[in-house]
Amino acid sequence: MSLATDLFDYELPPRLIAQTPAARRDQSRLLVVDRTAHTLAHHTFADLPQFLRAGDTLFRNNAAVLPARLHAQRPTGGHVECFLLRPIEGERLWRCLVRPGKKLPAGATFAHADGAFTGKIISKDADGSALVEFTTPANEPITAVANRLGEVPLPPYIARTDASHRPEDLARYQTVYADRERQVAVAAPTAGLHFTPELLATLATGGVQTAEVTLHVGLGTFKPITTDTIEAHTIHRELYELPIATQRALFPPLAGRRIAVGTTTVRSVEHFLSTHSSALDHPHFAEADTFIYPPRAFRGVDALITNFHQPRSTLLCLVAAFLAPGATNGIAWLSEIYAEAIARDYRFFSYGDAMLIC
Repeated sequence: MSLATDLFDYELPPRLIAQTPAARRDQSRLLVVDRTAHTLAHHTFADLPQFLRAGDTLFRNNAAVLPARLHAQRPTGGHVECFLLRPIEGERLWRCLVRPGKKLPAGATFAHADGAFTGKIISKDADGSALVEFTTPANEPITAVANRLGEVPLPPYIARTDASHRPEDLARYQTVYADRERQVAVAAPTAGLHFTPELLATLATGGVQTAEVTLHVGLGTFKPITTDTIEAHTIHRELYELPIATQRALFPPLAGRRIAVGTTTVRSVEHFLSTHSSALDHPHFAEADTFIYPPRAFRGVDALITNFHQPRSTLLCLVAAFLAPGATNGIAWLSEIYAEAIARDYRFFSYGDAMLIC
């Protein structure tokens, strides 16, 4: 049975697209979806501890976001935007998106106005990305330059006209538990943005455990489904890592529920469990390329914390599948849930509110 992509479409008033985060992370709203009782309840994220219990484990993506958007100039004076995607060879060679692409063929160069770095296009790829070789004074890592000068890679639906929001975005488009030594994401794992150190401490006191996942969130997460059917869409691939302790926490004996913080965590866990029936004796590295949509069943996720997602997105498909594992009933229910959220003025997307599906 093919699923029409139109089933995952909806109309969202632009005013509900969150442009800034909540004043305090845990004061975002939380829509609690009980799958067994088929009910909805409206709370704030600070209420989360009352829905978790001792023995539960929060699986969370600790990837840190790099301020990856750099600005430079061509020798002719034309403006260049260089977006760091992933390192290819240390800090010297990076896969990047460069604009204007047509004016930057292989061999072209660009430089920061204050001499912080120069870049040379080594080659162009079929997907539009470029291999860029960077040179910096005193061999300063380009990631250090980006942390000093780069713009936060906010998604296109968050409007910024100047740099006035940069300090707030640097702090808030990042989870409090992000591993700052591992700046491997070009988009935040946004379901985790609602946690505060105090909330995490409360959960730990209540016996809730945590397990770390690192998924290198890429720009593909924002790519809409353009095919007529879901099955015809090619899912993007993202590198992930599971430490040994996290692998073990996925298998019996389980003291409680396995709660995924975000769709990136679900992708990692479900991809690993699709090929492994027990924990390994070493960390696991792989590319998640599993497209999760109804009527998918889930092997390693018992509850899900997630934000509200864009229409016609692979993330929306995943949530619909999780609402009714092994069936397609979740598609219609998802439409009802989103209609309720819109009617009650929930804030949507990266800086928006959250859902707990349990």
